[in-house]
Amino acid sequence: MSQELALIRRITFKLIPFLVLLYLVAYIDRSAVGFAKLHMSADVGLGDAAYGMGAGLFFIGYFLLEVPSNLWLERFGARRWFARILITWGAITCAMALIQGPTSFYVLRFLLGAAEAGFFPGVLYYITQWYPVRHRGKIMGLFILSQPIAMMITGPLSGALLGLEGAAGLHGWQWLFITIGLPAMLLAWPTLRYLPDGPQQVKWLSPEEKTWLGAELARDLNTYGQTRHGNPLHALKDRRVLLLALFYLPVTLSIYGLGLWLPTLIKQFGGSDLTTGFVAAVPYVFGIVGLLIVPRSSDRFNDRYGHLAGLYVLGALGLFGAAWFAAPLWQLAALCAVAFSLFSCTAVFWTLPGRFFAGASAAAGIALINSVGNLGGYIGPFVIGALKEYTGQLSSGLYFLAGVMAFGLVLTGVVYRVLERRHALPASGFAASARSR
Repeated sequence: MSQELALIRRITFKLIPFLVLLYLVAYIDRSAVGFAKLHMSADVGLGDAAYGMGAGLFFIGYFLLEVPSNLWLERFGARRWFARILITWGAITCAMALIQGPTSFYVLRFLLGAAEAGFFPGVLYYITQWYPVRHRGKIMGLFILSQPIAMMITGPLSGALLGLEGAAGLHGWQWLFITIGLPAMLLAWPTLRYLPDGPQQVKWLSPEEKTWLGAELARDLNTYGQTRHGNPLHALKDRRVLLLALFYLPVTLSIYGLGLWLPTLIKQFGGSDLTTGFVAAVPYVFGIVGLLIVPRSSDRFNDRYGHLAGLYVLGALGLFGAAWFAAPLWQLAALCAVAFSLFSCTAVFWTLPGRFFAGASAAAGIALINSVGNLGGYIGPFVIGALKEYTGQLSSGLYFLAGVMAFGLVLTGVVYRVLERRHALPASGFAASARSR
C-alpha cells in the first residue's frame, strides 16, 4: 500500500496544484460579478431582478455547451481544450468592462458561460483517468478547494479594485473585470506546455506504474459495473445520469444563489466595500475546513450517502438561521455552517458518477449532470432577486434556499434506494498488483 500511496501522491503533486490554480481563476471570474453589482447596478441601470437574471444567464450558456465541450475534450485532448477555454473566458471577462446596460450584461454573461462550459466537468472526467475510485473523494476535495479559496480571494480583491473608481477614467467595477480576466488568458500557454493529456503521455510514470494504473481503472469498471456506451451520447438517456443531475441541482442552486448575493447580504451589515470583501471571505474559511475533513471521511468509511444526508441537514439549518437571525454575528455564523455544508457536498457528490460510468460515457454523463445541475446557477440568483424585489427582504430568498436543501435531503434517500449497489472491493494495492504480474 505504501507504493500505491506514493504513486497517488506523485500524481497529485504533478496535476492537482495546477488544476486548482486554473479553477481558482475560473471561479473568481464567474463570481466577482456579485461585488461588481455593488456599484455597476447604479452606473448602468440594473435592478435586482435584472441582475439576478443576468447573473444566472451564465449557466444557460454553460448548460447548452457543456456536453459538446466534454466530447470535444475527449477528441482534442485535455491540454488543447482547456487552453482554448482559458483564452475565450478570459477575453469575455475583460469585455464585461464594456457593459452599458441590461442587454449587454445579459449577452456577456451568457457568452461567458458558453466559453467556460466544459472546464469543470472536463477536469472531473480528467481525474477519472488518473485515479481509482477509492482515492477520488480526497482528490475531489482537494480540487474543489479552488472554490472557497477563490471566494476568499475575490472578496478582498474586489473591494480593493472597486476602490480604483475614476482611475484612468474607468469605474472600479471595470477595473475589476479587466484585472480578473487577464490571468485566464495568460495561463493558456502554461496549460499547453505543462498539462498531459493522460497517464500514457507522461515520463514521470514508469511502464510498470502505467500498467498498474490501467489495471486498477479496469478493475473499477468491473467492480462497480461501470457502463461504456457504444455511442457516448446514449449516456444522456441513462436514468442514472438524469437522476444524478437532479440530485446535484440543490447544491448548485444554493451555492450560486447564495454566493452571487452574499456581498449584498454582507453589505447590509454596514462598512466599506473593502470591509465587505473581507467579511464575505469568512464563511469560505469554513468551506475549506469542510473540504479537508468530509471527503476524506467519506473515503475512509466508504460512505457517500450518509455524509451527504448530514450535510444537507446542516445546510438547511444554516440557511434558515441566516434568514431568521437579525444580529449580524449570528447571521455570519449561520453562513459559515452553510459554506461548510455546500462545498463538502460538492466534493462528495462528484465521487458518485465515476462509480457508474467510464470512458467517453463518463465524459458525456458528467457533462450532462453538471450542465443540468448548474441550471441551479440560473434559478438561484434569479429567484432570490425576484423574491427580494417583491418582498423587499433578502431573507425571503434564504428561506427559499433552506427549502431547496431540505429537498436535497429527500433526494439523498431516493438516489440511494434507486442507484446504490453494494460491492465488496477485492484486496488491492500497487504492491499486490505488482506481485501478481
